[in-house]
Amino acid sequence: MTIYELSIISTTGFPYFNTLIKPVPEGVKIFLRFFDFSKSTNTLEDQLDINSKFDLTAGLISALFEFARNIDKKIEVLEFKPKKEKNKTKSKAMKIKFQGDVLITVQTESFLLHKSVREKVKLIYNNFIHSKIPLDSADSIYNNEENKIIDILTDSKAKQEISKNQIDIKRVANEFLSEMKHYGLWGICITSFDLSPLITFGKKYSLENVYHILRHIGYIPEIPPLDWIYRQSFFSDEQIQVCIIKSDVGPTVEDILFEPYFYLLFADPQSYFGEFPAKLASAFNKILG
Repeated sequence: MTIYELSIISTTGFPYFNTLIKPVPEGVKIFLRFFDFSKSTNTLEDQLDINSKFDLTAGLISALFEFARNIDKKIEVLEFKPKKEKNKTKSKAMKIKFQGDVLITVQTESFLLHKSVREKVKLIYNNFIHSKIPLDSADSIYNNEENKIIDILTDSKAKQEISKNQIDIKRVANEFLSEMKHYGLWGICITSFDLSPLITFGKKYSLENVYHILRHIGYIPEIPPLDWIYRQSFFSDEQIQVCIIKSDVGPTVEDILFEPYFYLLFADPQSYFGEFPAKLASAFNKILG
């Protein structure tokens, strides 16, 4: 599980909906991700002098720090999105028209691909929240809607496809592990499109071990379909080379959002696989496609 909690509030602070999917593991650094679905409004930023801006910033930091400490979620890093040029902001506002003042936050593992999490949250907003605005007078989210929201956040459809084809996938994965063990291949993992681990193969790393490896993997850029990148990580003080391959197959959730899988290879840092990632992706794609 990599998305632990979702909250839906209004930008004025009305607490509309919250669901705890799973408690955060002890000692794990998590991200609180913000997704703004409010109307575009003009701010007073340009009218404030530097001292006024500092006063507001100080108040923000103090309030956030105190609230977070009181709920045992100490904040260590706040990331601010840089201000865009006015003409670019206008252009974007014309393309994206949100109604009401909805803010959706999710608590997640740090390694998740932010763009993919955003697409999940956008699907939830469009399918279950948009029609209920304004939130302060809206009907509650029904049980069947909450179940669908949790299914989206927890990759239920991707897990079903993996489970349905598990025998064939395991056979192919074990063949590759046997073939490539002399080239330094230690393990294989399939993840959802936001990099949530779904299933792992090989005796060296369990699914929980994969979480640890991904937490130390660093920045992952956008990867084109059927392409791959290499990153370094570690587990139990052992350095690991991680090859991340983006598939071009996966489930389509709510008949809208296409979610391609990622295939991960865990290997000796000195290993070289050449075109093997393409071979593995092709074999897995035939089963999952």
